[in-house]
Amino acid sequence: MKPSRLNIVADENIPALERLFGDLGEIHKVSGRTMKNSDLQQADLLLVRSVTPVNQALLEQTPVRFVGTATIGTDHIDLDWLANNEIGFSSAPGCNADAVAEYVISNLLLVAAEQGFELTDKVVGIIGVGNVGRRLQQRLELLGVQLLLNDPPREAAGEQGFVALPSLLQQADIICLHTPLTKGDHPSLHLLNAENLELIRPNAVLLNAGRGPVIDNAALLRWHQGRADVTLILDVWEHEPRVDQALAQQVRIGTPHIAGYSLDGKIRGTWMLYHAFCQHQGITPTITLEECLAEAGETPHIELNGQQSLTDIVHAVYQPEADHQCFMASLIDTEAQPIAFDQLRKNYPVRREFVAAELSGEKPLKPLAAQLSAVGFKV
Repeated sequence: MKPSRLNIVADENIPALERLFGDLGEIHKVSGRTMKNSDLQQADLLLVRSVTPVNQALLEQTPVRFVGTATIGTDHIDLDWLANNEIGFSSAPGCNADAVAEYVISNLLLVAAEQGFELTDKVVGIIGVGNVGRRLQQRLELLGVQLLLNDPPREAAGEQGFVALPSLLQQADIICLHTPLTKGDHPSLHLLNAENLELIRPNAVLLNAGRGPVIDNAALLRWHQGRADVTLILDVWEHEPRVDQALAQQVRIGTPHIAGYSLDGKIRGTWMLYHAFCQHQGITPTITLEECLAEAGETPHIELNGQQSLTDIVHAVYQPEADHQCFMASLIDTEAQPIAFDQLRKNYPVRREFVAAELSGEKPLKPLAAQLSAVGFKV
């Protein structure tokens, strides 16, 4: 039975809210960055993203009984406080993992083309092999790329195939960080810092699409000023939405925390919250994920002519350079920069995942077809 007169407060940047939650109650959209306790005085259900700290200060003396975050990470959620106050909770693990993996692959192909190397000639190190790291691992392995994996929690649980962080930093040509921001036995705050940044080999590529504070940004800036041979790709920043201007000038690709911002991933996250809330309330879900994705629209169409490379086709769906240029332009006005950071996220153009692309024209030769399939295209 549906709850009566359900009041829903949601981050204004969460898509498909009306489609999925419209029949359950009245939706009130607010800014996730500035959401406050007074916004929730009538709320039964709260839906947020990573920019909203959900804790006692936000929720105390409100009627909120369920919180959902349309994100993989939960470091912005006080889970203990929710549990102690019997407030239901769901995140959306894996919702945008494919999008982040595709962001990484698009960037690595860009750098490979610029610097004249093949990914299969490099060793890629993945730090944090969870939802995102696994997807990246799977795709790169299918491309034939040699990998080094670092994931202390999985290793501590008895899994095999991992290397210590210092070894990975010393051996990897490309380093990709996908660890959440964690405390406890395996803390990730400043996992890369002044001491171990020195281990990174010459001419490496360092990419962070996890959480900004996983790298000590001040130490990274000092180190990179003497190590310009290392290519930096940063989607996340330690003090978001404030960005270190000097560090931003050092990167080859800088973006405003949009690695997972595919329309597919966003809708998948909202649907996961819808499904979790229905289960929590004993409601039978009536809308499928497939229905929501089919209604997303703006499907990329790529005409194959027998001349394109994997890089050409990938960049026909997502080209990081455009996001980089918009991001760099947002840094010009220092005072307005944090606002511009959020505006870039709020007004981010539609980006579909590789699987949504429609390929037509000349049938690709087997090697290219295998590469396309490896990174996620339907061939």
